[in-house]
Amino acid sequence: MDGLLELGDFLKSRRASLRPEDVGITAHPARRRVAGLRREELATLAGVSVTHYTRLEQGRATGVSDSVLEAIARTLRLSEDETAHLKDLARPTTASSRRPAPPRAEYASASARQLLTAMSGVPALVLDRRNDVLAWNRMGHALLAGHLPAGSPDRPAARPNLTRMLFLDPEYRQLFPDWEAEAHLAVASLRLVAGRHPDDRSLSELVGHMIINSQEFARRWARHPVRTCTSGVKHLRHPLVGVMDLGFETLVIPGTSGQRLIAYTAEHGSPSDAALRLLGSTTTPAAEEYAPAAEERVPVVRR
Repeated sequence: MDGLLELGDFLKSRRASLRPEDVGITAHPARRRVAGLRREELATLAGVSVTHYTRLEQGRATGVSDSVLEAIARTLRLSEDETAHLKDLARPTTASSRRPAPPRAEYASASARQLLTAMSGVPALVLDRRNDVLAWNRMGHALLAGHLPAGSPDRPAARPNLTRMLFLDPEYRQLFPDWEAEAHLAVASLRLVAGRHPDDRSLSELVGHMIINSQEFARRWARHPVRTCTSGVKHLRHPLVGVMDLGFETLVIPGTSGQRLIAYTAEHGSPSDAALRLLGSTTTPAAEEYAPAAEERVPVVRR
């Protein structure tokens, strides 16, 4: 993923979605060939030279200042997440200019696994930045992927990936009554991560795989949605216990790998709480539940 080319596509998509009348320009339909703003109009409104903006949109500008990017963001009415994404794309990190390192398998730490096991009544899992499941506890497995082997996160080649499952796994997909909203959020959050880590080869491979294998994903990816979501409510329709509304919180695990722990809870005494308790009663912990993988004894180099 070339950050500067992605920058051009992102700017074009946002420019096309902003109508002239939204920014006080009187449009004459017979004279316009584009639905959104022209480059010249956007540059004028942002106080940027047309030449400079054109170079930026063509991926040929470097060393762009915060003031210029923020002026463009204000003109395009970008959200906070979209503005951060704009800056990520305009100024790739030094690491991203190097040749991408060969992918290395990541593993949840022993302490993270111990924490998951201790959260016996709370569905929880550890994800990497690409949404690969590195570990889950018994309840997390039962809630999201009871149709998959419990030990699959310990095998990199068979690891569940929540984004891939959302589009390509029918059983996981059926968990979400409002699948369209969930799909939009999944693509938008992956876009944000991709802008921050253009050197992540595994992430690029995931995006390529999804574009090839899912027209629904490819269509949404082309729209350049950008959004992060670290907490909120998931509306689920579980095959064993029915409908649940579960709050979720994301805790970032210290380090540079982008791993995070996600936990799901229900309001005490609610029907969702009862459903979650019922789900817990239908599963039994294995004797070796979520012991550290053998590979964890080998030092893993983090990117």
